[in-house]
Amino acid sequence: MDMIKRAYALLGDWKKDDYVFGMGVLGQLGEVVKRYGQKVMVVSMDTFLKELTDRAMASIEAAGCRLVPDTVVPGAKPNAPREDVYRLESYLLHYEPDCVVVIGGGSAIDACKAAMILAAYGRQVTPEIDGYFGTGMVTRAAEDTGKSMIPLIAVETSASSGAHLTKYSNITDPVAGQKKLIVDPAITPRAALFDYETTMSMPVSVSVDGALDAIAHTFEVFCGAKPETYDLAKDLVETAIELTVAYTPAMIDNPRDAVAREALGLATDLGGYAIMIGGTSGAHLTSFSLVDLVAHGTACGIMNPYYAVFYSPAIQPQLAVVGNILRKYGFIERDPESLEGRERAEEVARGLMAFGRAIGAPTRLKDVKGFQEEHVHRILEAAKDPQLSMKLQNMPIPMTGEDVEPYMGPIIRAAVDGDLKGIVNK
Repeated sequence: MDMIKRAYALLGDWKKDDYVFGMGVLGQLGEVVKRYGQKVMVVSMDTFLKELTDRAMASIEAAGCRLVPDTVVPGAKPNAPREDVYRLESYLLHYEPDCVVVIGGGSAIDACKAAMILAAYGRQVTPEIDGYFGTGMVTRAAEDTGKSMIPLIAVETSASSGAHLTKYSNITDPVAGQKKLIVDPAITPRAALFDYETTMSMPVSVSVDGALDAIAHTFEVFCGAKPETYDLAKDLVETAIELTVAYTPAMIDNPRDAVAREALGLATDLGGYAIMIGGTSGAHLTSFSLVDLVAHGTACGIMNPYYAVFYSPAIQPQLAVVGNILRKYGFIERDPESLEGRERAEEVARGLMAFGRAIGAPTRLKDVKGFQEEHVHRILEAAKDPQLSMKLQNMPIPMTGEDVEPYMGPIIRAAVDGDLKGIVNK
């Protein structure tokens, strides 16, 4: 089946009526929003998203809804810094909307998710966002208080993180330069819309980062897939990675290529699907400590080849699947199924790195502007944080805090210099 058609089928079967997606669908927003109330708060960066925001607001008002306040609430800066979370919470408490429509990329959506947690539970549980980091803390707050959050409708504008479809919220402490994660199905947006046409005005660098995030989400989930999710994860990774590898170069050559933009939007949405059936692991964990240097998808794209070599004893079938796609598009020469063990992993890793270089992405940490030895220490210390332990446990070869120095340390050192040979298998 054509991969674009396959992607539409996969996403439609998953989200059904809760998700409107495709080319030219923004005008349907008002009909979606009015299901959730009449008083609507719209959150957006009204500068570079002004034309899109104006169209979205017109659709909402045409559906008979009222904006509170009567203007756009400013969204969040990149990486969802915690101060934007607290600012958005204050708007929610002052205006008490029936629902919130957030228009933007992953940072804006993640910040709104976190702000809505605080608005719902801050008085009775804790007003500090730190109290909700980790897995299942929001559901626990809902059970303890008997309260639920108001509905969030996410309008995605960037083919990237899949935040509009998922149970994750990444929030950054800019002072510490560290990102932390809330994981809870309770924060999944009640409904979502993604008009892939809106990505045609996105900078190429943003879209390249999103493409790498699509690979990271599907690949990491596939590597750690359990028997009951393996076949679906395989379907998602084959579709998303082929769309990404086939169409990212076309998007770079012509940012207005509608087919390429549609394909990459679908690929990143499939990445969102993947992280709802399984967890990401090492590359995502490492990316949280690089937030002051490089965009999230790019950080994951740098790290996944190195983690793939570490995981190699546990992911031989997965490596063959991904390797066959890379070979089809000329990024590796040898048949991965003719190789075994670590040799297969290194061949696939080199293919992922070759694709990264082909789209202008860094493949070594030392190629990232501003990277210093201090970042190695930060990565390893963050990996020992109990609030991020789910990433260690999600690895195909799980780690504990005691494994970080002897096993993750060599992975990070290998990624600094681009030397796969330094990775130590457990």
